[in-house]
Amino acid sequence: MAGNPLGSSVHNQWRVSVGQVDMVRAPVLSNPVTLTSRGREVTFDLNRTALLVIDMQNDFCHPEGWLGHIGVDVTPARAPIAPLQSLLPGLREAEVPVIWLNWGNRPDRLNLSPALLHVYNADGESVGLGDPLPVSGAPVLEAGSWAAEVVDELRPAASDIRVNKYRMSGFQDTELDSILRNLGVTTLLFAGVNIDQCVLCTLQDANFHGYDCLLLEDCSATTSPAFCLDATLYNVQQCFGFVVGSGGLLPQL
Repeated sequence: MAGNPLGSSVHNQWRVSVGQVDMVRAPVLSNPVTLTSRGREVTFDLNRTALLVIDMQNDFCHPEGWLGHIGVDVTPARAPIAPLQSLLPGLREAEVPVIWLNWGNRPDRLNLSPALLHVYNADGESVGLGDPLPVSGAPVLEAGSWAAEVVDELRPAASDIRVNKYRMSGFQDTELDSILRNLGVTTLLFAGVNIDQCVLCTLQDANFHGYDCLLLEDCSATTSPAFCLDATLYNVQQCFGFVVGSGGLLPQL
């Protein structure tokens, strides 16, 4: 197509010049891959897929983070690290967008309601969102702080995309949906913690927005009781998408 490209994504660009506007997007060749989901084959287009890695950050996954401070064993939350280390290089090489969806509060917390703050500080005296951790002094889940940063073992690449969220769903009050649509994404792979909270809420909202959803079971985890995990896997498969494993994807990359 003639003219100058106009658009941040190669999948959503016009071509413009002084005398012409060409709104025909460049075609995207399909790259089908197939995974098994509870005994059923699911095929999707890798060229229209993105990976969402949710909340793999110090406050949730590091022993000296927020959950560790309040006495939670973060060992289960660290389980996705190894499979993600294996998966991420192949996805990047295949030019699949990797999006780090991290909880990252505003320092002034002006977009957080009392109802949301209460979930994490029920008595008003505990260490809640934005409060400094006693050991490191890092403000809990505040954007730009050590507490909200991705754990060292999963350091994002320069080509990756970062999106801050402020609720359990990454779609509420964020630019996530706009980014995905600009990228031409229709299918989302989900990974991270906690699978029964932020991962599930984001996946549900993705389904409501019309995205095809695949939950990477081995790349997701929770510090909640086992019945929470069981209920999440059941509900995702039953209502919102498909439960798959990353092992079947790696050879196809």
